[in-house]
Amino acid sequence: MIEKIKKLFTNKYFVLTLWFGLSFVAALKQALLHVINNYKIYKYTFYNLIHQQNLFLQYPQFFEDKNHYGPVFALVIAPFYMLPDGLAVMLWNIFNSFMLYKAVTLLPINNKKQIAIFLICAHELMTASFSVQVNPFATSLIILSYVLIKNKHDFWAALAIALGTYIKLYGIVGLAFFFFSENKLKFTLSMVFWTVVLFVLPMPFSSPRFTVQCYQDWYHSLSDKDIENSGSTMQDISVKGMARRIFNIPTLSNIWFLGPGILLFFSSYLRIKSFKNTQFQLLILASTLIFPIIFSSSSESPTYIIAFLGVAIWFISLDRPITNFEWFLLIFAVVITSFSPSDLFPKYISTHITKRYALKALPCFMIWLKIIYETWTRPFDNQDLQPELEPAFTT
Repeated sequence: MIEKIKKLFTNKYFVLTLWFGLSFVAALKQALLHVINNYKIYKYTFYNLIHQQNLFLQYPQFFEDKNHYGPVFALVIAPFYMLPDGLAVMLWNIFNSFMLYKAVTLLPINNKKQIAIFLICAHELMTASFSVQVNPFATSLIILSYVLIKNKHDFWAALAIALGTYIKLYGIVGLAFFFFSENKLKFTLSMVFWTVVLFVLPMPFSSPRFTVQCYQDWYHSLSDKDIENSGSTMQDISVKGMARRIFNIPTLSNIWFLGPGILLFFSSYLRIKSFKNTQFQLLILASTLIFPIIFSSSSESPTYIIAFLGVAIWFISLDRPITNFEWFLLIFAVVITSFSPSDLFPKYISTHITKRYALKALPCFMIWLKIIYETWTRPFDNQDLQPELEPAFTT
């Protein structure tokens, strides 16, 4: 019986059915119930751009809350703008799921490890899809920035980083892979090129003056949002958010956590001789995906698809046999980070413990610390490139 279950959950077609199917069902439900506020925010970003109206104000006649994405995002959502909302929501979620799927398939790992990533992250992708979020696409851009640099396509890697940053600032973490580039001058010049191109790209759809004003408004929007997040139970699901809620210190500054976090993150780069090693690079990729989420006051539950891809990449990169502690960390992350906001988790515990104290961030933080430790201690220098490891989930 156990062997049959194991065979089912390592079957490519079954796992991909979960990956796309759960996301599709989530989108379909939201479309049928017209719970598509996030999509309306996206849609009217393009509307406001072409009509030269402030992208970051409240428009209660159209949607609740405010837009917090850059003006370039208006052009990303533009192909969906003319479609009926229900159909657009479905296609938008399919686009997000496919882009993330494609990015994972381009990673330098074997098919069984790709399947393991899809299985580990399928439920978290569904959570993002319920919110009709852009985060899966943002995740794919971060992964693609690494893949393109590794494959010596620095010009296109720079585009992925610049586009991700102009959509949602998390994308800037793709610069973490700069040290893996074999042509750093080309990469730097490409970053300058794409930064300028994407900055001016919205201008033909509005005007140069309005576009510049949009970037100024975006800065103020993000500053105001950072202040608002400190008092929210739905936002600031981060290391600081945990400490703020557990110790009841509402005014706790993020600098006490972000500062040490940055130092720990960059401490991994002391292993200069390991930069060309694929196992080391995958750990850096995992760290890069988790880091901005667990240290950001803007992190909310659907944002964790970004961090959870980092968790999955960490797991499939582990040396075999996998230890009991590493299995515990993965299961802890699946249960607390992925399942706790859903109906699969006891509602009372979710409401009064995990949400109240932002514990969704805890397993990812623990795994991130484990990743940092591994980048310090694992003997990469004697390895050439990533070998074909044993099948996923083999101990």
